[in-house]
Amino acid sequence: METTAKKGYRIMGLSLPVFAIISLIVLLGTYLKVLPEGMIGAFALMLILGAIFTEIGNHLPIVKTYLGGGPIIVIFGSAALVTYNIIPKEAADIMSTFMKGGGFLDFYIAALITGSILGMNRKLLIKAAVRYLPAILGGVVVALGLVALGGALMGYGAKEAILYIGIPIMGGGMGAGAVPLSKIFGSTLAKDPAEMLSIMVPAVALGNALAIVAAGLLDRLGKSKKSLSGNGELMVIKENAVVEEEVKAALDYKMMGIGLLVSLTFFVWGTILGEFIPAVHSYAWMIITVAVVKAMGIMPSKYEEGAFQWFQFVMTNLTGVLLVGIGVAYTNLQQVIDALTLQYLILVGLTVLGAILGAGFVGKLVGFFPIEASITAGLCMANMGGTGDVAVLSASNRMKLMPFAQISSRIGGAFILIVASALLGLFL
Repeated sequence: METTAKKGYRIMGLSLPVFAIISLIVLLGTYLKVLPEGMIGAFALMLILGAIFTEIGNHLPIVKTYLGGGPIIVIFGSAALVTYNIIPKEAADIMSTFMKGGGFLDFYIAALITGSILGMNRKLLIKAAVRYLPAILGGVVVALGLVALGGALMGYGAKEAILYIGIPIMGGGMGAGAVPLSKIFGSTLAKDPAEMLSIMVPAVALGNALAIVAAGLLDRLGKSKKSLSGNGELMVIKENAVVEEEVKAALDYKMMGIGLLVSLTFFVWGTILGEFIPAVHSYAWMIITVAVVKAMGIMPSKYEEGAFQWFQFVMTNLTGVLLVGIGVAYTNLQQVIDALTLQYLILVGLTVLGAILGAGFVGKLVGFFPIEASITAGLCMANMGGTGDVAVLSASNRMKLMPFAQISSRIGGAFILIVASALLGLFL
């Protein structure tokens, strides 16, 4: 939304009458069930829904102040449209196919990872990388410790709380976390993996929801306690530190096209490495490769700037589309509602709280701002993988930290699979 004396109230840069006409046409096509399939229909509807829900969220008093504003309303509002059949199933299918079968999530994250890393200060990237894994470990240890204590005190059981709530929440989402975890649990416990997955899904979904809410609250805390926040910068930079001067080039459409190709190429390369070394997720390989290229300074600055400009374009214009897709395709509102018993909610909350406190405390020890460390090394371990990363960073207004969020979801998620295997052997 934009408001100026000359332009008046605007949504997506459009005047209200123009936005209303466009919305009417798109929604008419949606409810007449003639919305074009593929990216045309999906983009049109998701842009409109994202803009409308963002406006609602940014103006709801409690939501805009404490819960992150628009992003959380976009996600859960979109999920409600599907759960309660407010939009036709055909439209929901078009959006879900676009997100999953069409690969829009991968497209978006490829742009964010590549552009945000290549647009970072090289020296800061090198310094931050070696300190980040301890912050992740701190979040995991405190999260599992708190949920175990809560489980023991509430009669749920410490072991059960760790295995069925703590581990799934900290496991990197569904595809890279809960699904392989269910197979590990099923083979070790001689149970059907589908049964194990049904136990884990509510924890993952509810943990993701609380992580998004917590991200908005942490952003609010950072604004009131400025010493805790770097306003989107992860590392505390000492006054006498030598920092590279970052010079950003003027907007260049051809460079943006180069950035698009560069981001897609890095994604393909990560996929190739993941095929030959499947123990490490392809996203993780992409992150590692882009980080190595940036750290070594082997890519021409023009191409780095192109990737950064493309990242800025995607983040500015397509984040609302992605958040709608998260709500429609990845958020089962009924599972979240069904899991809302007081005991379960407290245990999930303890896990998320532990991730925040552990990552924030260790992050401060290694030279990070506590708020940014809690969000990236903490909440991005506790959310639902790539989709959760986007939601958490959007709710906390820290989308530029996507590379570190993805390290949490991918490398951190792989680490949790190892921890789960070890704990099962220890407990049984």
